Amino acid sequence: MDPVRYISGFSRLGKRVSDLSRIRSLLDALGRPQEGLRFIHIAGTNGKGSMAQMFSEILTSAGYRTGLFTSPYILTFYDRIRINGENIQPEELSGVLKDISPVIEAHPLRDSFSQFEITQAAAFEWFRRQRCDAVVLEAGLGGLLDSTNVIESPLVSVIGSIGLDHTAVLGDTVEKIAFQKAGIIKPGRPCVLSAGAPPEAVRVFREQAEEKGSPLYIPDTGLCKVIHTGFGGSVFIYRGEVYRTSMPGLHQVNNALSVIDAMETVAEELPVSRKDIEKGIAKARIPGRVEIISVSPLTVLDGSHNPDGMKALSAFLGTFKGRTVRAVIGMHTDKDAGEAVKMLVPQVTEFYPVSGFSDRDIPAGELAGIISKAGGKALLRDGEIISLVSALSEEFPGDVLLICGSLYLVSYIKTAKNQQ
Repeated sequence: MDPVRYISGFSRLGKRVSDLSRIRSLLDALGRPQEGLRFIHIAGTNGKGSMAQMFSEILTSAGYRTGLFTSPYILTFYDRIRINGENIQPEELSGVLKDISPVIEAHPLRDSFSQFEITQAAAFEWFRRQRCDAVVLEAGLGGLLDSTNVIESPLVSVIGSIGLDHTAVLGDTVEKIAFQKAGIIKPGRPCVLSAGAPPEAVRVFREQAEEKGSPLYIPDTGLCKVIHTGFGGSVFIYRGEVYRTSMPGLHQVNNALSVIDAMETVAEELPVSRKDIEKGIAKARIPGRVEIISVSPLTVLDGSHNPDGMKALSAFLGTFKGRTVRAVIGMHTDKDAGEAVKMLVPQVTEFYPVSGFSDRDIPAGELAGIISKAGGKALLRDGEIISLVSALSEEFPGDVLLICGSLYLVSYIKTAKNQQ
């Protein structure tokens, strides 16, 4: 069985749900593989992938057999299911799907299941078979009605930065989106909120945590001092201890603070040493998040696709003082492209809009109009995306080349470069 082909046979999004009964019925039919697993559950508009990687590295460093479930993938579908940093192998996922597919095919809701739900079910079964000590679980979309929220009692829920994204599904205000993310807060279980969340979002989280009797923690940024930040990451002191991130950008320091506080809340269930935390945060890397793929010419890949993510990217670009930044950019039709691009305009001299990397991308000509309206300079060029990247690298070797706007574009570029 070809795992990717089988999963692709299901709907990309599935039918909209008003509760978790569909995924629950599937997992019940499979014998509830999630039971007995210990989860760290992560949601948020931005930062959840980076935090998930930090948690995974910390727990692996401490000797725990650690499962990791994330989305979307960057290089290969099998990136989404990992144990101790190693992807599930095609034959391993094939074996799991062969075993569970008869139950899936016989299920009365078979035609309603989404690709995400089938992948999640297979991941839970794999983590159960592999007897994982802990599973780091990244929500796909939102939180309250996300299929990952079927887990009943995570060790800790962690919520990253909150901003406007997926507004057609999650709501068009920060409060509405915060309510959806707050859905992963579970009765009596601790929740760690990212520092710097909008006040209106914090109010929602406090209300939900109080209603559920859940302790709510927010990192104290007053106890954090950044010593250095640059291409290779940041060095900072938090609560008197020195930490280092390998992922560039001050937003990664913010992510690390949430991870540090979260590990303290689960110290009894998953004890780790301070050294393991330091090592895990330093080791954590994630493709496509302010990833420098070339130093000469300096080329940066970033999959940020919403205003808050672009704001963090813009802050990082501000460290390239005196350097011209040129951006190859592609975005999806369901994103607030205008507001996202506006965040980059102060740092980017020229934008080169592209399309053809996804079936949901904004046509390059249309994106050029959006960029111009946002105050940026858009230049259209014919040809393949990878050819454009190569041409710009040769024409402007002393400039910074940014490739941004979508994780799907990042995946497209990395795959194309690997094939060269």
